[in-house]
Amino acid sequence: MNNLDTRMTVLCAALIGGTAIVAAFGREGGQQPAPAPPPPQQPTSVELRLTVDPGTPPRLAVPDLLALSNDRETQDAAKTIGAVLWDDLNFEREFYMIPRDTYKSIPVAVSIDAVPFDRWRELGADGVLIGTVQKTPTGIRVEMRMYNVRARASAYGREYSGSAANPRLYAHTMADDLHDSQRSLRGVARTKLTFSSDRNREPVANTIEKRDVKEIYVADYDGANQRRITINRALNITPNWSPDGRSIVYTSYRSGVPDILISNIFVGTMESPSKGVGQNFLPVFSPDGTRIAFMSTRDGNPEIYIMNRDGSNLQRLTNSPAIDVTPTWSPNGTQIAFTSERTGNPQIWVVGIDGTGIRRISYESFADRPTWSPPPYNEIAFAARTGPGFDIKILNIASGETRQITFGEGSNESPAWSPNGRHMAFMSTRAGRSQIFTTDRDGRNIRQLTRDGNNTTPNWSQ
Repeated sequence: MNNLDTRMTVLCAALIGGTAIVAAFGREGGQQPAPAPPPPQQPTSVELRLTVDPGTPPRLAVPDLLALSNDRETQDAAKTIGAVLWDDLNFEREFYMIPRDTYKSIPVAVSIDAVPFDRWRELGADGVLIGTVQKTPTGIRVEMRMYNVRARASAYGREYSGSAANPRLYAHTMADDLHDSQRSLRGVARTKLTFSSDRNREPVANTIEKRDVKEIYVADYDGANQRRITINRALNITPNWSPDGRSIVYTSYRSGVPDILISNIFVGTMESPSKGVGQNFLPVFSPDGTRIAFMSTRDGNPEIYIMNRDGSNLQRLTNSPAIDVTPTWSPNGTQIAFTSERTGNPQIWVVGIDGTGIRRISYESFADRPTWSPPPYNEIAFAARTGPGFDIKILNIASGETRQITFGEGSNESPAWSPNGRHMAFMSTRAGRSQIFTTDRDGRNIRQLTRDGNNTTPNWSQ
């Protein structure tokens, strides 16, 4: 991840009674900028929303940003930020995004303040984002303003400065800030995906069996910037993000048997909380990041366990002669959903973290890989057999109703919710090999993110 060392100034302006009202405040950030402090408690601290008729999404245009410096790096950054920002805003479907290929007839703004409002109005835009990129001694400075086309007024603006190494991160930050300000929505543009991949086509080390390694990868939410995290020539599978986005827990065969490892992706450290006892699979962090649920054969049969992140306070949750696997935490950390074959074919079950209140919640021919949605939804997504392959279904826990969001195009498995619950990553063979896709929670807007090798078991960061 790029460390966008932001010193962000928020410029919130509106024409009220002919007076421009402007407020500014700053913040410091790491690789993902922290939430901004509140603006000064003064009546001049105003930030307006772009509003249109009720039930109609605002029509928004995002042309390329203006490069205020003539060097190629700044010019390329201006184009990249504009294109990525359009995609990020389009992903959440909160705005009607006017296609960028229709902007050719609109004169390019000569400055951030000189906007051809009449021409944007002719195109049907309610709002237009005009931005600039300028080279600085330490990187670049990016300014963005959103104009209300009808009012011919600046309704929202922010300024960012930092490294020029990753211009996409500026766009992601702008999109999340804009969604928060204008739509009261937590966007996912700065989130990450992790998954397992065999794309390196390297044989597993120290084994007679000819088998390709699987390594853990991370990528931006849209599939960009894919990079390898593990390098141990073994099978590394089922990765899961820590809530703070700094660590990934996963199953690794680097010692010859499956065990649980935690990798800090920023400093390169690695932990083994299960201490090599038994065979341990499918680890998942608790919502507060202090505990890990997993499946283990340490007592002879595959059962669900919980332990502290450092391996202490081990607790066994299930005790059945059947196989219990694939745990997932409830958002409040009080329950675990998992897959069990205790009544025949695998189904989804729920148990309290004290081991009580176990109950079955799915009634499919075959159900596996549950994943609990974040608030405000109270749902569990899972893979259900629907023929020769699997499809993704979503179970409403309160009503017991189930809806299907993929329909037999390849085999679709391993669903993983986005942190705002509006999207889902999953693995599908619809493109031939196993690849990572995302979809909206209603099954619309399916996007393919990976293409090289086989890529499986995605997980979405917070």
